Amino acid sequence: MFPLERGRRLRVSESIRSLVRETIVTPADFMFPMFIAEGSNVEEAIPSMPGIYRRSIDLTVKEVKELYALGIRAVNIYVKVGEHLKDNTGKEAWNPNGLMQQAIKAIKDACPEMIVMPDVALDPYSIYGHDGIIGKGKILNDPTVEALMQMSVSHAAAGADFVAPSDMMDGRVLRIRQALDTSGYTDVGIMSYSAKYASAFYGPFRDALDSAPVDNAEIPKDKKTYQMDYANRLEAIKEALYDVEEGADIVMVKPGMAYLDIVREVKDAVHVPVAVFQVSGEYAMVKAASERGWLDHDKIMMEQLTCIKRAGASLISTYFAKEAAILLSK
Repeated sequence: MFPLERGRRLRVSESIRSLVRETIVTPADFMFPMFIAEGSNVEEAIPSMPGIYRRSIDLTVKEVKELYALGIRAVNIYVKVGEHLKDNTGKEAWNPNGLMQQAIKAIKDACPEMIVMPDVALDPYSIYGHDGIIGKGKILNDPTVEALMQMSVSHAAAGADFVAPSDMMDGRVLRIRQALDTSGYTDVGIMSYSAKYASAFYGPFRDALDSAPVDNAEIPKDKKTYQMDYANRLEAIKEALYDVEEGADIVMVKPGMAYLDIVREVKDAVHVPVAVFQVSGEYAMVKAASERGWLDHDKIMMEQLTCIKRAGASLISTYFAKEAAILLSK
């Protein structure tokens, strides 16, 4: 008790503060989300996400090598496919010569030690912009799971280290695990988006992939019948536990900063690594405020990343990954 105990003794200098610091962030904590475009030598800026681009495979490979040199060891990859390839079945998603499959192969050939975690969801391939197959005005769970199984096996065949189902269909982790094992890919892991909330923070991401639900009165107007209600807490724990029981190697909470209470509770409930996705809207807000001089960009970036890890994240998928790694190298 005071005056024998004075907490400020451990805050006197940066040397002392660093000596007793509980949470240390390193580039190895990060995954970098990457957007893949058709063509070659293509680099398209995403206006709502300053500093983030859609790149063709050749430029993506170049970027991956730079990321690896900075100490980043994992990438999430997403593809923007042409409208002519979209339908209600998502069949382009498991085309062995599809854009995603080509990207996986190219990255693993160029940088074998980089962990590649391709997104498993149908929205980039759907004419409706939904994560599932639609029938009679509803998202059909079980037919969608069948499609996700084929998609996951095709990713594994292309060389993916993990598949990352982000769709929030019921039972998909178990079925994907069974499909991978039956196909001989027992070493390919599953990073499941277990607690993915129906969030307004995803807007810039949907700009990047043109994957927002279309305006059609005959289909669901949003993703709330499968993504989670942001008012709920216990549901997140239940979903994470289900996914672990079904074979998930890593579970994810998405979004990040506004959901750190969920991160901590999931971390306490499961015995597998917990990933957190600091999503596009969170990134865009920091960029916009710092561009106006309202916030110190680098300080806010590192504070947020540290807080996400402190809450229990084993790994952080973040659009800040490259910038943070560069800053940490100085």
